[in-house]
Amino acid sequence: MVTAVAEKTTSPFVADYEDFERRLGKQPVGVVELRRAGRERFVELGLPSVRQEEWRKTNVARLGRTRFRRPSGHPDELPRAQLEPFLVADCAELVFVDGRFASELSSLGELPDGVFAGSLARALAEVPELVTPHLGRHADLGHPFVALNSARIEDGAFIYVPRGVVVEKTIHAVFIGRGEPGAPTVSYPRNLFVAGESSQLTVIESYGGFPDQHYFTCPVTEIVGDANSVIDHYRLGQESLDAFHVATQKIHLSRDASFFTHSINHGGALVRNDIQAMLDGEGISCTMNGLYLARGSQHVDHQMRVDHAKPHCHSYELFKGILEDRARAVFNGRIYVHQDAQKTDAVQSNRNLLLSKQALVHSNPQLEIFADDVRCTHGSTTGHLDEEAVFYLRSRGIGEEAAQSLLTYAFAGEVLEEIRLEAVRNDLEEFLFTRLPKGEVVRQAV
Repeated sequence: MVTAVAEKTTSPFVADYEDFERRLGKQPVGVVELRRAGRERFVELGLPSVRQEEWRKTNVARLGRTRFRRPSGHPDELPRAQLEPFLVADCAELVFVDGRFASELSSLGELPDGVFAGSLARALAEVPELVTPHLGRHADLGHPFVALNSARIEDGAFIYVPRGVVVEKTIHAVFIGRGEPGAPTVSYPRNLFVAGESSQLTVIESYGGFPDQHYFTCPVTEIVGDANSVIDHYRLGQESLDAFHVATQKIHLSRDASFFTHSINHGGALVRNDIQAMLDGEGISCTMNGLYLARGSQHVDHQMRVDHAKPHCHSYELFKGILEDRARAVFNGRIYVHQDAQKTDAVQSNRNLLLSKQALVHSNPQLEIFADDVRCTHGSTTGHLDEEAVFYLRSRGIGEEAAQSLLTYAFAGEVLEEIRLEAVRNDLEEFLFTRLPKGEVVRQAV
């Protein structure tokens, strides 16, 4: 039953649903059904509240109070020069502005035969047989923002790599959000990355925006790794500091697949990332690392879940946070070991560095184990810089600010070292040199 409160908070998001559906025209039946099911489920659920356990530390009431509308501008109107801060060197580029594909701003170059990399809307029109077996299969409509995104499926990035193909060039999907004067905007990117059996893919998924722009980005990304596939995935959050970003990432892996994801976030007023991996075959290796930096009144929430459904799988998680001023962070991590998942090897760690007395972190790593032959560990630490270490550096002639920045950089270094893609690692290093006080001293020291 839909309550009055749920209807009040959801109606602005789906008020023009019939017009939206008519504008899309003819689409595969499965996608139309998914879209309608998402709408019905979102209206039923409503926006989550702090009374719900999974949202107790993250209040999204501001979304319900803000009247967002779909952007009116054409995606190709954005000048190419404005993209430069968000691009990564030596990549094939898929550019999306306000959730819609910008063909004139994109540059793919040559890709191996059989590989599709482009707009989801075009894929649904031209190769629906590659999309429909996977779209919506792994993202649960019981999550209100997955339901909302599903109701608004229109465009996003679709990458398909057939069996046995190695894509040597990194594919970068760039999502730019733009607000409009006096009218906050909203976009719903829907992304699907499929790596066939024994294939290899490196993909970057980045979200950015411009200063003082007020908008809401609500993406859902489904990643499918077939047997013996290798996926190296990077997710970069560089939203406007006045933007909202609520995202879900679902990963489904089959036998002997190897998956690496690295989540880096330093933008957004309110950011929530739900990242869930299903290890649905023996011999899977899954690594999920992250680094989040927050200052001012930023709020960053990571909800992690790894399901070990089959035996002989390994998962490793390391998420680190650096918080300044009055920033807030939430980390809820759960490793769920199913009854049949013997010989599971799982590690989860969340570490936070507070650079002010007002910063606050809620960290809650969890294990749920229903098998009896496993090796699982989890842990969490939160604290300030070691005063003795700062004193030691100062005694060697390094100023106090530079000493603190050196130690902060060293704290982030463990995540930096795990990043395989040199261009991403170099860009993150440059950002830290710019962000940290006395960054030039840090650059010279490292």
